[in-house]
Amino acid sequence: MTPQDLVVTPTGCRFMGQVFPCTIGRGGITTDKREGDGATPAGTHRIIGAGYRRDRLAHPFGGKRGPFLMRAVRLDDIWSDDVADPAYNRALNASSHPYSHERLFRCDRLYDLFLMTDWNWPDAQPGRGSAIFIHRWRRPGYPTEGCVAFAPAHLLWITQNLTAQSRLIVRP
Repeated sequence: MTPQDLVVTPTGCRFMGQVFPCTIGRGGITTDKREGDGATPAGTHRIIGAGYRRDRLAHPFGGKRGPFLMRAVRLDDIWSDDVADPAYNRALNASSHPYSHERLFRCDRLYDLFLMTDWNWPDAQPGRGSAIFIHRWRRPGYPTEGCVAFAPAHLLWITQNLTAQSRLIVRP
């Protein structure tokens, strides 16, 4: 563990010598993650990329290259969460998709900025859970579906201070 790691517990997150309030999944932290359980998976997860709404937020790195791929979310971007989908736990760009999925270009502001982790990726095992993101919270204390969520200003600051070696470490 290094100061550049995001260390999340049920009571908050430690990063770069600071402690930030955050929310986790409604199912708490688990060592046995399953699709739809609402739990945040315990363990060490790499940050593999990020997305942002360019119509709502300036590029977090000022348009410069950051420590991971930062991509503007497009209108038809989705993330498959259907265990029967051959593209389970993958980002897709599709105006229609026959399987259950989550829209990344949302009316609410949850995914105005989000970081993707390598939970159950790239070789997804159907049913082990999909799309463990780091994103903004709905409001303080309101649980997620399994992701880790922060106040918008904290999320932006954290994103701008991550390194290529930063990891999300979730501890029960």
